[in-house]
Amino acid sequence: MIKKFTLKNGVRVVCENIPYVRSVSTGVWVRTGSRNENTLNNGVSHFIEHMLFKGTKSRSAEEIAKSIDNIGGQINAFTGKECTCYYVKTLDEHIEIAMDVLSDMLYNSVFATSDITLEKQVILEEIGMYEDSPEDLVHDILSETVWKGSAIGFPILGTKKSLRRLNRKTINAYMMERYTPDNMVISIAGNFDENKLEEMLESYFNKENVEQKPEKAADNVEFRPEVSVREKETEQVHICIGFEGIRNGDDSLYSLLAVNNIFGGGMSSRLFQKIREKRGLVYSVYSYPTVYNDAGLFTIYAGMKPENLKEVINLVYDEVSLMLNKGISKNELDKSKEQLKGNYILGLESTSSRMSSIGKSELLLGYIRTTDEILNMIESITMEGIEQIITSVFNLDRKGISIVGNVRQDSLSIA
Repeated sequence: MIKKFTLKNGVRVVCENIPYVRSVSTGVWVRTGSRNENTLNNGVSHFIEHMLFKGTKSRSAEEIAKSIDNIGGQINAFTGKECTCYYVKTLDEHIEIAMDVLSDMLYNSVFATSDITLEKQVILEEIGMYEDSPEDLVHDILSETVWKGSAIGFPILGTKKSLRRLNRKTINAYMMERYTPDNMVISIAGNFDENKLEEMLESYFNKENVEQKPEKAADNVEFRPEVSVREKETEQVHICIGFEGIRNGDDSLYSLLAVNNIFGGGMSSRLFQKIREKRGLVYSVYSYPTVYNDAGLFTIYAGMKPENLKEVINLVYDEVSLMLNKGISKNELDKSKEQLKGNYILGLESTSSRMSSIGKSELLLGYIRTTDEILNMIESITMEGIEQIITSVFNLDRKGISIVGNVRQDSLSIA
């Protein structure tokens, strides 16, 4: 059963007690990411995520790592476009150590100038590594292309230029603006003492409330059906084709997830079977939906030899046209529903995935659907709903395209 309460300082808490496991996952979620940045400080959300591991008033970076390593736990963090999460997974008996370390990082990080300088070099290396991974880079270029002019298209890592601008003043100002109690959720899933949990949280996450600042309105997100090509000496050409999707919280997401399973979501999908298994034109081809607060994207990815690019694109368009014209069968929908239910139920067996699910949902949506509600949503997917989502998303006249590889844009014909 999921429980919710609010600490005295305004931080929301969501927790799910799972008494039959021996682990507990604790996460601190902050509603901030690259879409809350501007061209001058792009990358600051991700940079802060790194800096919180660099040392506090009482722990060095090494001591932070050892505090969790020494008890056989796991500590990590990630930054997205709309949220940042710091999390620890430990044995249930060590939950207080997890809270102590996370709260220390959150409230007592020192942001030493020497560490800032050093971490810039680390992230510059990370950006360089990303540039050397065209199969990853092509997805970011698609976001920048279709959402050009909006912060939602900014790269999470930032750019080399914006990264070099960051300093301690910039970091502190951003944290004062975004790391506020109304922007934070603590999520806990696993085996813990419910009678002691609130008292422990009040003890560790007791920083006094700060002045709440009015939330800045998000910039308008306009989907732009444009093409970007990054010429790069690679063995393969990597392509993403993107359609305007749906926003987070839209009930039709479950219909889109069902369509994705059938179209390109796995090894039994139409794209995989047609383009890889039957034609052998690619090693990897798949599709996936991405949802944000007020926008969404449906992405199709493929990697192939340059001479196969045109044929693969045409085959993808053929599959889109086939789905638009003939839809899917009732048998395909029934199998997709079972796949969705199976994937969801299996995910419930991990305390870290449960922590992530309830924390992110509370942070971004303000509510959490129960297991039964989600299973009912999946079961309630209809053929009519499928037809509507296919028609609304798959518009071949409004698509964005990004390509990375040994190709020239002026030599392409990919309308």
